Amino acid sequence: SSEVLEAIENVIQGVLQSLAQKKAPVLTVANRTDWRNIEFKDSVGLQMIPDCTTKQIRSDCPQSARRFALMLKILSMIYRMVQSNTYATKRDIYYSDTLLFGTQSVVDQIINDISCMLKIPRRSLHVLSTTKGFVAGNLSYTEEDGTKVNCTCSATAVTVPSNVQGIKNLTSHAKFILIVEKDATFQRLLDDDFFSKVSPCIMITGRGIPDLNTRLLVRKLWDSFQIPIFTLMDADPHGVEIMCVYKYGSVSMSFEAHHLTVPSVKWLGLLPSDLERLNICKDALIPFTKQDENKLASILKRPYITCQPLWKKELEIMAASKLKAEIQVLTSLSSDYLSRVYLPNKLQFRGWL
Repeated sequence: SSEVLEAIENVIQGVLQSLAQKKAPVLTVANRTDWRNIEFKDSVGLQMIPDCTTKQIRSDCPQSARRFALMLKILSMIYRMVQSNTYATKRDIYYSDTLLFGTQSVVDQIINDISCMLKIPRRSLHVLSTTKGFVAGNLSYTEEDGTKVNCTCSATAVTVPSNVQGIKNLTSHAKFILIVEKDATFQRLLDDDFFSKVSPCIMITGRGIPDLNTRLLVRKLWDSFQIPIFTLMDADPHGVEIMCVYKYGSVSMSFEAHHLTVPSVKWLGLLPSDLERLNICKDALIPFTKQDENKLASILKRPYITCQPLWKKELEIMAASKLKAEIQVLTSLSSDYLSRVYLPNKLQFRGWL
């Protein structure tokens, strides 16, 4: 915590020095969303280059003065929280003054900018993300406050903890981890008791694009157990994008890649080639939108696709057919096809990429 306080004090000292010299104070932050500032490393995923381009948030410029003020406001809130050892969610910060901040996304972006500027992970700033992910299956752990959590005996899923760094005593006999894109599929597998029928496993869903805590938990489970991690996504560009976030990270959080990515993640399904192999009726598939075409074209250009020739092949099948499918399409074969046939066969015959 002393490191965090010192980093904030240095920023404020810079502001005061500028004022003393009758200069307009400036905050310098990295261009987090520029692909030119990103390098791809097989072992880490997408990470920010050390000498990346920056942008200035000036206090004397109408376009950025408000953002400058909001950054100082949030820095002061973080400083007080670290000093008093209290925590707040990004939502708490937004609701502390909704008129001032305007929208939640403004708060989210500023907190990420501050984390990147100070080179300090967000958790160490005492800012917690609101969790939306669920975990179930063969896993138990102790939360930071001493609460024991057992996901194994629970008929319903457990919410991913809001302070993943603080959990300890993780124990599991799981043979693999299954990341499920959607909540509906996750609940279906839970109802079918999938995690104990085939072999003991841990199931996680970020319920769409994963929040930070869900990604941190996947990484923590990988560090703790070193067991295979599989993804179950829709056969569409959006599903592929989500899988890439778990595996290689995102551009906007590339400065924290080391804590968030798991490059060993495997694509289990739903593969575009599965649709042909299983003779899925064309009427059950959904035609691409213009947005789907653009998303797929952008994914195919990304640096990590060149080192995944089998993934590239699948994406090319999708691009050629201009058709996509949700995991639920398997119910057209039979209501429990996913948990009774599809997943057990995939796992037994190593049908992943």
